[in-house]
Amino acid sequence: MTYRRFVAIGDSFTEGYGDPDPASPGGLRGWADRTAEVLATRSDDFAYANLAVRGRLLGRIVDEQIAPAVALRPDLITISAGGNDVIRPGTDPDEIAARLDPALGALAATGATVVLFTGVDVAFSPVFRRIRGKVAIFNELLRGLAAEHGALVADQWSLKTIQRADRWREDRLHLNAVGHHEVARMVLDVLQVPNDLEPSAPAPLPERSWRAARVEDLHWTREHLIPWIGRRIRGVSSGDAVEAKRPGF
Repeated sequence: MTYRRFVAIGDSFTEGYGDPDPASPGGLRGWADRTAEVLATRSDDFAYANLAVRGRLLGRIVDEQIAPAVALRPDLITISAGGNDVIRPGTDPDEIAARLDPALGALAATGATVVLFTGVDVAFSPVFRRIRGKVAIFNELLRGLAAEHGALVADQWSLKTIQRADRWREDRLHLNAVGHHEVARMVLDVLQVPNDLEPSAPAPLPERSWRAARVEDLHWTREHLIPWIGRRIRGVSSGDAVEAKRPGF
């Protein structure tokens, strides 16, 4: 399959946060850009739009990105949405999936190939492993939606190569460049697009002492968790002043 018009929808994950590149729009590369770079080699008239904005909850993704994506008349759409909702305390995976359902239907109605992302298996993460069951429930709902609407599934839950600390930024929330590279490889495999992206397999992390781990946890709490909680209290988002880096073809 050769794709000529690719639109990526989502939040910081799809925007490419954690994979800096001064040469890319917005200073970020990410898995979607990396995927587009490979797809572009297979078509002389390839076009790529990335509508994702960091911090977006599902409601704003649906309200702000679905219609513009449809208007671009793509033949390939990727959507990763709902993750920011799932990690918030008190949210219901069933309600989140129900809000995503009609949006996914609208994307599928275009006739484009639609790729839907599941959440990562967070068992490896001391920060997020407590919500592992919630993520797993949401993933099962996503798989059901994908089957209903004929979407492909990019299954991050089974992507073992990103389930380790050295695939993530120090904020423990966003993939680093190696993590984004691994996701791009997965997406291309899901699309059955031949590519020469090589797997990255660094050596295992060295054992850390209990004290070293607690010092790292304290640093993360001060530099990342407390600011995140502060934004939730103030009702602001890290993406409030950010626009899509590639809003059109």
